Amino acid sequence: MKVLVVGSGGREHALAWKIARSPLAPEVVCAPGNVGTAQVARNVAVKATDIDGLLALAQKEKFDLVVIGPEDPLVLGLADKLRAANIRVFGPGAAGARLEGSKVYAKEVLDRHRIPTAAWRKFDRSGVAKSYLESCTQWPQVVKAEGLASGKGVFIVHDAKEACAAVDAVMEKRTLGAAGLRIVVEECLVGEEASCLSITDGETILILEPVMDHKQVGEGDTGPNTGGMGVFSPVPSLTKRIQKQVEQRVVVPSVHALRREEIPFRGVLYAGLMMTEAGPRVLEFNTRFGDPETQAFVRRLKSDLLPVLIAAADGKLGETEAVEWDERVCVGVVAAAEGYPGVVRTGDPIDGLEAAEQVPEVVVFHAATQRTPKGDIVTAGGRVLCITAMGKDIDEARQRAYEAYDRVQWQGKFCRRDIGKRETARRERTPEPLPPPQESGPDDAPRRPTRPGGVGPRRTQP
Repeated sequence: MKVLVVGSGGREHALAWKIARSPLAPEVVCAPGNVGTAQVARNVAVKATDIDGLLALAQKEKFDLVVIGPEDPLVLGLADKLRAANIRVFGPGAAGARLEGSKVYAKEVLDRHRIPTAAWRKFDRSGVAKSYLESCTQWPQVVKAEGLASGKGVFIVHDAKEACAAVDAVMEKRTLGAAGLRIVVEECLVGEEASCLSITDGETILILEPVMDHKQVGEGDTGPNTGGMGVFSPVPSLTKRIQKQVEQRVVVPSVHALRREEIPFRGVLYAGLMMTEAGPRVLEFNTRFGDPETQAFVRRLKSDLLPVLIAAADGKLGETEAVEWDERVCVGVVAAAEGYPGVVRTGDPIDGLEAAEQVPEVVVFHAATQRTPKGDIVTAGGRVLCITAMGKDIDEARQRAYEAYDRVQWQGKFCRRDIGKRETARRERTPEPLPPPQESGPDDAPRRPTRPGGVGPRRTQP
């Protein structure tokens, strides 16, 4: 079996790492990949946005499955072209990927199908947007670039001056390029962010274990938004009751919405959520595995991922076996380059990678690395590595992750030192609850794909 993983980031290294460990013993190829993927796969120098080049590669190498990692090739319609050529692919077509490619479209879908989200308005002229913001009496507000911005298109603004500066940067100076042709202004929701990732074939849903990302660059959730500075899983504050609420109010209605909109969807539906006092609210949709969420989820997934991806691509997710999760905690710390999320330094030699992976239960996933002609590994972007560690509890996992992080060195390296710390503080101030009665099996029982509407696998209905 041959599998192509499209992309070059930490998510793609994590997917290639997990797929390569499958008992099916697949040959894994990455396009274009990075230094980390080269350790578990064969890299091919075709860019993730070279749609015709990837199609030609897939036809030449006769892959049994193509797994599309990043959002750009999905929005550009790579999955559509592959399916038209009778190539099995995991990832939605351009119509489904529009949920991520256009925040305006996503908000319109949420409103049409009454899925809870923040109040919002759209603007395609900067002057009108600034006039609206200057009239606001409630702060903070959230300004979002409409298009793809690699996690950098969200601005939490606290007054009219700050808001207008964000509008000027996005819409007039075009600091985010075409992503800022339109913007969305939302009410600022209060609560804790969480990520809910589901694998779906459009009929059956497999909800993955919850993870918690840390989006802002600075400790204590300060500074500008990024693609993600760290992650941990599981998330004890997201109780089984809350997870069920998310499933019933967000995940199932979202898959229903795709069916009603007549959008075929075989891939990952990722809901970025704010857990408010009134329940979950959708902040955004992604239509692929998250980064760095994937790095944590592949460490905790005990089951073979490859049959699940194949089943989803074939529309047979409901026929898959239950998946099992490691009960331990995973913490992932992103090691970033100086200047991130702005203009970053690149080309700095990286030392200590082998020493980092000598820490017990640590795996280092490469996100933006490359090898020089002399054989040195150097930085090649903003988020350079994601250092993951497993532990019996969050304290042990954090200790191992940061010990490994400290063994890696390059000029200008930085991270957030508080990944998972909030959960530690919550645990310290909350008494250990008595275990609830188990009426339908233990909480750590294998999770089966579900079709809403009954016991066991559940099928969504339009």
